[in-house]
Amino acid sequence: MSDMITADLVDLDLSADTKEAAARALAERMVAQGRVTDLEGFLADVAAREAQMPTGLDGGIGIPHCRSEHVTEPTLAFGRSAAGIDFGAADGPADLVFLIAAPTGADDAHLTILSSLARQLMNAEFTTALRSVGDATAAAALIRSEAPTGDAGASAGAPEGASEGVSGRGGDSVAVSAAASAETATVSTDKAHEPGTPGRSAQSDQSGESGRSGRSGESGQAGTSEQPERPFRIVAVTSCPTGIAHTYMAAESLENAGRESGVEVVVETQGSAGFTRLDPSVIEAADGVIFAHDVPVRDKERFAGKPTVDTGVKAAINRPGELIGEVRGKAARGEVTAAGPAGATPVERGGGSGEGYGTKLRVWLMSGVSYMVPFVAAGGLLIALGFAIGGYEINQAPSVMDHFVWSQADSWAALLFQIGGVAFAFLVPVLAGYIAYGMADRPGLVPGFVGGSIALTINAGFLGGLAAGLISGAVVMAIQRIRIPAAVRGIMPVVVIPLVSSAIVGFLMFVVIGKPIASAQKAMTDWLSDLSGANAILLGALLGLMMCFDLGGPVNKVAYAFATAGIAVSDPSDSAMKIMAAVMAAGMVPPLAMALATTVRGRLFNAAERENGKAAWVLGASFISEGAIPFAAADPLRVIPSSMVGGAVTGALSMAFGATLRAPHGGIFVVPLIGNPLLYLVAIAAGVCVTAALVIVLKGLRKPAQGAVAQGPGGADPSASTPGAKQPVAA
Repeated sequence: MSDMITADLVDLDLSADTKEAAARALAERMVAQGRVTDLEGFLADVAAREAQMPTGLDGGIGIPHCRSEHVTEPTLAFGRSAAGIDFGAADGPADLVFLIAAPTGADDAHLTILSSLARQLMNAEFTTALRSVGDATAAAALIRSEAPTGDAGASAGAPEGASEGVSGRGGDSVAVSAAASAETATVSTDKAHEPGTPGRSAQSDQSGESGRSGRSGESGQAGTSEQPERPFRIVAVTSCPTGIAHTYMAAESLENAGRESGVEVVVETQGSAGFTRLDPSVIEAADGVIFAHDVPVRDKERFAGKPTVDTGVKAAINRPGELIGEVRGKAARGEVTAAGPAGATPVERGGGSGEGYGTKLRVWLMSGVSYMVPFVAAGGLLIALGFAIGGYEINQAPSVMDHFVWSQADSWAALLFQIGGVAFAFLVPVLAGYIAYGMADRPGLVPGFVGGSIALTINAGFLGGLAAGLISGAVVMAIQRIRIPAAVRGIMPVVVIPLVSSAIVGFLMFVVIGKPIASAQKAMTDWLSDLSGANAILLGALLGLMMCFDLGGPVNKVAYAFATAGIAVSDPSDSAMKIMAAVMAAGMVPPLAMALATTVRGRLFNAAERENGKAAWVLGASFISEGAIPFAAADPLRVIPSSMVGGAVTGALSMAFGATLRAPHGGIFVVPLIGNPLLYLVAIAAGVCVTAALVIVLKGLRKPAQGAVAQGPGGADPSASTPGAKQPVAA
């Protein structure tokens, strides 16, 4: 790590009071050293990574990081804050801030060294030393492990070459970093130097790699630790969006917790430097699996048929002992979870063990909605195109199998309409199936789809689909808790669970709860059909607020699903089409308003935000609310309330004007399919102007942070001081 951090990249008196200002202060040091070529571009990449998931960790650590084309070489900057900076950690502000910058095409060796630092951050001795180190040179030497961690207060005169043969943990980690990229599938090397490490000898024997990559010198030490009986064995996979820090910190945390509890933990880190697959024999011998990831686990099917805990990468960092206990409990109960598709993402998980039922329910429902939305978009747009070409009477056309004339536009319109209708027919089964999948993984798919199809059969609609999905997931989860003989476990996910769960769900839907749900669905439909006047306007305002609250998040998706449910029939009611129009109009407001604000008062925004504003024009016009997320992440307390006010205005006006929409997506490009299109555009313009005006006023009232350094007259971008302002941290 000798060329990654120097004293010039260390600030032991970091005065920033926001994470944006901290990143800017440290990045400016990188620019001064020629490590970063474009300050604003690099900070935009850092902010984009931060928007994916907060980088604060328990223990007072913040690790903003990113891969960026504006970085010339892998670089690390360190800042120490006396007041603390909020990076989103559960236990409060961070006083140790590491800004990690990796080039887009960084080589594996450099990324391996960065991963070594990430592992060191899990060592309390290392972080304690950083809190007491006396000057920048000594701090840089400590981070490079040129001084033993025991010499926390050592001056810059730490003995050179101390990293070789150091008994402390920090030197040990770096001493083996050259081999670490080939060893990502094994327990960290530094543990081999700790006498009595549980299970180390057994692990080396089972993988057949005790002498690999320079470890032959370690095997003798590790072999001195004899276990009276075979330890419990866990294999784990850790991965995060950037693959630089959280991936390796999670691995280190799991390994440390395993060592403390006498459990053998072998981790496959799927990081930026690539990954080495666990030996199949290691996976075969494992008693349980932990997936700690925020991006898809690659080759996930390798771990099928074992007790599995699936959670986010931060859970492995903050509560590894709980995860190990959870997987041991599942193994004791004989709960076997089949591996999901290779592309499984966090929305498909049922939530971590420490999450409440409200959080888990939200994740389960979002799983179903996220899979349903593409069917909504495809089917709805095809239906809308059919109406546009053949008129609204096209829903009465005979089947194109019986009557199709190549030269007639009506035949093509009927074809599009009927294909869209088939796609729409999947909405409820897909919703139910993937709610169940979010709860119980792949075994929940069959009963979920069966229950969703039954909901359509009995006219229970979307309410029936929601109920069928939740019931299916619950039934499968209950079956998985039953102790099953080992000889039968292999056929459980393929035969027994689908058979039993489908029969139970079918019985409940047909005989027990189907009729009450169908009645409730009919009552809700009738209520929507009767909406008029003030009630319709209030509903439009409420839907507008929901669409702009979290910009594509759960609340936004609830409003969108509510609207699409109403038009997911061949002949939707007028009220349902008004609701769809109001929802789409409100969803277009935030990005369009941010684009307008950056155009009218660009000096209130930094360079990266002004660039995002240009893209927001297209995103907003296309009904992609997520186009406003970069602005909301940087300044949520100004952007989100302003967006909600504008969205409510647009939703209310759209309902008042009686605008209707048969297409569930498309934005400005489906205006020809909208009833009262001119007034509809007026409603959107009104909301955009309201939101843009509010954002401009609120940002104009913002006071710069005390102690901010003023730029020279006329030369600097006024936005340069913006991150120094006292701003709330993005949620």
